[in-house]
Formats: sequence, C-alpha cells, structure tokens
Amino acid sequence: MRIGILTGGGDVPGLNPCIKALVYRAVDEGHEPIGIRRGWRGLLFYNPDDPTTHEECAMPLNKLMVRTIDRSGGTFLHTSRTNPSRMHPSQAPDFLRTEGELDDSQTLDFTDHVLKVLEHLEIDVLTPI
Repeated sequence: MRIGILTGGGDVPGLNPCIKALVYRAVDEGHEPIGIRRGWRGLLFYNPDDPTTHEECAMPLNKLMVRTIDRSGGTFLHTSRTNPSRMHPSQAPDFLRTEGELDDSQTLDFTDHVLKVLEHLEIDVLTPI
C-alpha cells in the first residue's frame, strides 16, 4: 500500500517526530510512504503532465531519510495554508487557471484535481498531519 503523508495548516512542534513515526511504522508493515511536499499546495501544484513538478511536489520516504528529522523543528516536508477547495484564482497554478476572468473575491474548488493527483501517484491512503 502507498501511504501519502503531508503536513498542512502551518508549522507546529512535533510534526517531524510524527512523520518519522509514520514512516517507520509504514516501512515495518511493508508499505511505501510518499511525502507530499508543501502540504496541500504540493498536491495542487503537481501536474501529472509535467514531470518537472513531480520531484518538487512528492518524494518517496524511507527510514534512512527520516532517521534524524526529529532533532529539528518545523516540518521536513514543509507546509502551507492552502485549501484546494477554496482557492482564489490568482493563487492557482497556471495549468489549472480558467479561460474566463475571475476576480479574487471568487473562489475555485480544485478537489477533483487533487483526487486525480492522488490517483496518478497511486496513493491508497492519505495521512494529513
């Protein structure tokens, strides 16, 4: 099983130890942990048709990679306060922008795109922290 891990909503103490524990347990149970970089923003800015976005938005995780992350603050995966279901048009990635002009008082819902990205990454379970 592929397990996606992301941190969203801002930086708080304990994120790195939590990521480490999740990765260790997933690997021990025979699963494949995938880190989503920059929280929900990573899923939003991941373009399945553009391989240059793949490494900057998602990465495989293993025990060696996370062995010492609990010794530093913040989150190893980075975070954002992005909400893909309520995005202002100016904050959306270029490849998702609509043809029509929208003002920033309106919001767009990119949940369908996030679900497509999870399917493309073959993520079976997503663990937002």
